[in-house]
Amino acid sequence: MNYIFALIVPVIFLASFAYASFKKVKVYDSFCQGVKAAPPLILSIFPYIAAVMMLTKLFEVSGLQARFETLIAPVFNFLGVPEEISPLILMKPLSGGGSIAVLTDILEKYGVDSYIARCACVAYGASDTIFYIGAVYFAGLKRKKLTAALVISVFSYLCSILLCCLLCKVM
Repeated sequence: MNYIFALIVPVIFLASFAYASFKKVKVYDSFCQGVKAAPPLILSIFPYIAAVMMLTKLFEVSGLQARFETLIAPVFNFLGVPEEISPLILMKPLSGGGSIAVLTDILEKYGVDSYIARCACVAYGASDTIFYIGAVYFAGLKRKKLTAALVISVFSYLCSILLCCLLCKVM
């Protein structure tokens, strides 16, 4: 079975190459055109990503994150979300690496089979870094309606957290 999975990527690559050759597409030239477009895209995205990374670190180092966690933990508890995963809930929209560290701490502290760990794992897997993806996506747009997109993203993120904890409790 592992051999099949190891062959999937090369087979997809070769099939794409064969299809492009059949359609008489100059594969190497197309690849080079794509590479030429990358540096301007990277330069346009970099300030947004740097801002998100710096603000995430400032949020953590300043102590605002810890204060916000203690403030919002009773609300999460009332809604059926274990307050022990509130650090993960706050970190996940900001930083993928930071949230995996928080998830690891939760798993080590409460055990991998606990209700808290199940909620944390499902919450981690059911969401993504909202602000990072927003920075990358909106960097390439000329018209930006960032506020509406972020509000909708955060609202749907919180709904997914509530649903995942409800499902973990039921199952």
